[in-house]
Amino acid sequence: MTKLQKYFLAILPPLDFLSQVHQLKLEIREAFGIKYALKSPPHITVRMPFLYNELKEDKLVTLLSSFSKEYEQFPIHVRGTDEFRRRVIFLDIQAGEALFKFQRELRIFCKRNLFLQDELSDLNFHPHMTVAFRDVKKQQFDSVFNFIKERDLSADFEVKSYFLLKHKNGLWEPKTEIFLKK
Repeated sequence: MTKLQKYFLAILPPLDFLSQVHQLKLEIREAFGIKYALKSPPHITVRMPFLYNELKEDKLVTLLSSFSKEYEQFPIHVRGTDEFRRRVIFLDIQAGEALFKFQRELRIFCKRNLFLQDELSDLNFHPHMTVAFRDVKKQQFDSVFNFIKERDLSADFEVKSYFLLKHKNGLWEPKTEIFLKK
């Protein structure tokens, strides 16, 4: 029997910065009525959403955990505000080759071992932390962008793990933390 469920893989920042970014999303909702970004915790996507048999979720976690034990922890720097095609506003991620290598090899692993098809965003990886998208209206884009930019959120942290997130009741919830090699 198969019970398909939506998942994705993402790096979540430490709780203090996660709270700051979540608070920013709440302020955006209050000031502009933009709320779509609140459907997931602040994160950096390393594997776009995919369908997987929920009954084999434990096997999925086991496979990802075995893959991840080969990768060292690495630093992330969150600096500045940017946008994609005046539709998505995000906090920019400055990362070294370690993040790009991890994402690239995770993508290949998922294709070979989980039989997941590559998404265009997986192939053209641009690390970022979305704070507003989908429900940003064209006429309010500049105001929202400047509102976010003025907050000047930044952080430096060590990536020690990433999460399997699961879509449940219209929201993305962290399901399982998967650790990298110490």
